[in-house]
Amino acid sequence: MTDRDLLMIPGPIEFEPAVMAALGAKTTSHLDPRFMAAFGRALVASRKVALADDAQPFIVAGTGTLAMEMAIANVVEPGDRVLVVGTGYFSDRIGTMAERQGAKVSYLRAAPGDVPALDEIERALASGSYKAVTVTHVDTSTGVLAPVEAIARLARTHGALSIVDGVCALGGEELRQDAWGVDIAFAGSQKALGAPPGLAVLTVSKRAMEAHRARKARVPSMYLDFSEWLPIMDAYEHGKPAYFATPAVNLISALDVSLGQLLAEGMDARFERHRRLAGAFRAAEQAMGLRTLPVREDVTAHTLSALYYPDGVDASLVGRVRERGVVIAGGLHPDLKTRYFRIGHMGAVSASDVVTTVSAVARALVASGAKVDARAAVAAAEGALS
Repeated sequence: MTDRDLLMIPGPIEFEPAVMAALGAKTTSHLDPRFMAAFGRALVASRKVALADDAQPFIVAGTGTLAMEMAIANVVEPGDRVLVVGTGYFSDRIGTMAERQGAKVSYLRAAPGDVPALDEIERALASGSYKAVTVTHVDTSTGVLAPVEAIARLARTHGALSIVDGVCALGGEELRQDAWGVDIAFAGSQKALGAPPGLAVLTVSKRAMEAHRARKARVPSMYLDFSEWLPIMDAYEHGKPAYFATPAVNLISALDVSLGQLLAEGMDARFERHRRLAGAFRAAEQAMGLRTLPVREDVTAHTLSALYYPDGVDASLVGRVRERGVVIAGGLHPDLKTRYFRIGHMGAVSASDVVTTVSAVARALVASGAKVDARAAVAAAEGALS
C-alpha cells in the first residue's frame, strides 16, 4: 500500500490543490469582506453550474442529506401527494423524508439497474394530483442515470414540482435546470462539485419558491426553512453582512475556488469530459468481461461505475485494489450489497487516474483468480481516451 492512495470512490473525491489550499487557509470572520465576496461568488456560480439563471441558490452548512431534506421540507406539507421515481437506495431515502413531512408518498420503482418507463410515470401522474415528483439524477447506490429532462417535463405537464437529487451528478452529468423546467436541484459539495464534504447546495426555481411561500404553515424546522436563509443568501450575494447561523467559512471558500475552476472549464466541456472518462472505463470493463449493474447504456451514469463481481470473486476485491494504491467502494444497494463494487470518476479525476484505476482493478482481479488480461484492459482504456 502506498502512503497516499488514489481516492476513486463515489465521493468524497480527489480535490485540486487550490481547493485544498483554500480549505486550509487561516479562518476569517464570516463578516470579513473577503469572505463575503467569496460567498457571493459561490452563490452566483452555483446558478451557472446548474444552468439556472432564474433560480434562488442556497449554500448551507450540512451534507447532501441536509440538501435533500431542505428540498422536501420547504415545499411538501402534510397530506400532499409525492411521487418517487425509484432507482435505488437514495431514491427511497427522499421518499422516507417526504413521509416524515406527512406526505402521502407513492413509489414507482424499477428493478435494480433500471429506471421506471416514462409511460409508467405519466400514468402515475395522471392518476392523481401530485404536489411533487422526485428523481435521483444518478443514484450513488446503483450507478443508474435517470432521464431528468423528460421526467421534469412530465411533472410540469401534470402540475407537479420536480425535485432532482443531483448529489452524485451536479457538475458532472448534464443538467440544464431552466431549460428543462427543474424546480429544485440539490447536491453536496464533495462529489462532482469538487469541494470537501460539509455543504448543502440547492438551486430553487421561482415556481418552487412560490410554492414555499404559499405553505399553510411554517416549516417546522427553523434550520431547514428557506425563509430563514433567504435574507442571508441575498445579503452575501450582494456583499452585505448578515447573520442567521455561522457559515462554514473555509468550506465555502474552498467551494468558491472549485466552482470557479469548474466554470473556467465550461459546462459543456465538463459534461463531455465526464462522458469521455466514463467511456474509457466502459471500454476497460468490457475488456475485463465485467457486467455493469445498470442494464443499458442510456441508464448508465458518467460519474461512477457500478460493476458486478465476476464469478469466484467477492468483496475482498476492494481490499486487493487498495493494496495496489487505489481506493474503490463496495456495494450499497440493500438487495445487492455483496454482489458488486463501485468506482467514482468525477470532478478532478484525470485520464491518468482512470488508467491507474483500471490497472489496479485488473491486477486485483487477477490476484483474486479471475481470468482477466490486465494489459488488454489498460490498452482498452488508453484507446478510448486517445
